[in-house]
Amino acid sequence: MNNRPMLNAYPDSIGQNLGDMVEFLSRPALKDVFASFYILPSVFNTDLDRGFSVIDYNLSDTLAKPEDLTRLQQLGIDLKLDFILNHASVLSPQFQDLLKNGEQSKYKDFFINWNTFWEGNGTMTDEGYIQPNEEHLKKMFFRKPGLPILMVRMPDGKDIPYWNTFYQKVSYKRPTVQELMQIAGVQYGTACKLYDIVTAGLDADCKPSDMDFGAFSAHKNAVCDWLEGHREYLGQMDLNIRSELVWEFYDNTLKTLAQYGAKIVRLDAFAYAPKAVGEKNFLNEPGTWDVLERVCGLANKYGLSLLPEIHASYGERIQETVCSKGYMTYDFFLPGLLIDALESGDCKYLKHWAQEILDKNLKVVNMLGCHDGIPLLDLKGLVPDERIERLIETVVSRGGYVKDLHGAKNMYYQVNATYYSALGENDAKMLLARAIQLFMPAKPQIWYLDLFCGKNDHEAVRRAGKDGHKEINRTNLTLEQVDAGLNNPVVQEQLKLLKLRASHPAFDPSPDIQIDGQGSSFSIRWSTPQAWIALQCDLEHLTYEITEG
Repeated sequence: MNNRPMLNAYPDSIGQNLGDMVEFLSRPALKDVFASFYILPSVFNTDLDRGFSVIDYNLSDTLAKPEDLTRLQQLGIDLKLDFILNHASVLSPQFQDLLKNGEQSKYKDFFINWNTFWEGNGTMTDEGYIQPNEEHLKKMFFRKPGLPILMVRMPDGKDIPYWNTFYQKVSYKRPTVQELMQIAGVQYGTACKLYDIVTAGLDADCKPSDMDFGAFSAHKNAVCDWLEGHREYLGQMDLNIRSELVWEFYDNTLKTLAQYGAKIVRLDAFAYAPKAVGEKNFLNEPGTWDVLERVCGLANKYGLSLLPEIHASYGERIQETVCSKGYMTYDFFLPGLLIDALESGDCKYLKHWAQEILDKNLKVVNMLGCHDGIPLLDLKGLVPDERIERLIETVVSRGGYVKDLHGAKNMYYQVNATYYSALGENDAKMLLARAIQLFMPAKPQIWYLDLFCGKNDHEAVRRAGKDGHKEINRTNLTLEQVDAGLNNPVVQEQLKLLKLRASHPAFDPSPDIQIDGQGSSFSIRWSTPQAWIALQCDLEHLTYEITEG
């Protein structure tokens, strides 16, 4: 795997589709800048979460064509692509077959039947799902309020709970007046009254059973039964890794990604996949590592390197564990460390982490911004808590948003902002942050919006509504906008730095790297027997100098 710069974007982040993105990468100004491209998963057939709910891994016909991938290969650009290990969309062929055929479905065990999983370890509720015993429940890690289940109506009319760690949405088909005449066996006037009741209830997001039918309660059961039988679902359903069909699916998916030109596969949500009664069901040990080892065996057949994605505080040392098992990991510490260093003029914590990467031989992919938030809580254990709080306050004061995990601020949160806005929209800070990123021991990943000094997009957040905070850093750019942006001196200087990182012989995969720093002075030097290059930074005055030989 090469360690040269990697672009990160959605297939339609620039222009309208991947073809436009390839056209952008073909510009003379982009020649020999990027060796890799991390295309986010909306390039596949997906339905929500801007790509992370995958229906299948075929290319989306509205966003990408096979010839686009061929053109990337001709430009010398390999790919990093996502494989969402833990879940698949409700609209996936497998789950749709389950909804259609129930117990007779080939994919009956492809997903996790909650009641089967917890049988003998909890109490059946009136709603039809098992409430796990408190001794098990208190150990579990949750991504949202309540139990992670979606009640699914089977062809026989039974409601079955399936494990659903992430997003879900249930909607109901709205019957017409004439349909209600047939459903309830009533005349037109009564059907009109029922129509008003049902419409008002659905507009208020009521479950059918919670609707007040008043004087027409005699017809409630018939109407509710029809509504429940006409549910539509959106969501991300957890896969059952105990099913060999799931492992066959894993194998086929990795083969497909390799055929697209992938060299790196990012494993999204991998730590949620192994589940067992009595475990926290997030990063179970040793189950998580057993699953990774088996996935790695599949990936090796197709020449793929795995990049498991996981957020954890520095103090938990998960990054060391992942690397000790032979995998790359994300450097989720660098974004916050750079903001800290540039705001304080002090390289103490940045230097400590850079040296640790070398001393412990950690293989990392780093970044400034990305499609997600700035992961400041990951710094816990590396940077004092009060200093982390000041960083969060600084970024929020510059227009960012804090993301809590269903209100539990001290458990997990991130700040959503563009990196340029997080730095106070200061050109000198942006360039210095980029220079340090490119000299850090890592494969550097470049968010497209950072390259063009993108600012917080509050209007996009407003349009997205509830839970739309991430749209602050996902603004799509037209080809005309990026062409104008290429005339920006800050963009031009970033491209010079990227070309240097992509081409200088000292940036060898196996160099000697020396890191030094004290106070506001910070330096990194790469050298091989044939060449050397060094970065010297002044964090107080926001300047840097590059020397080479």
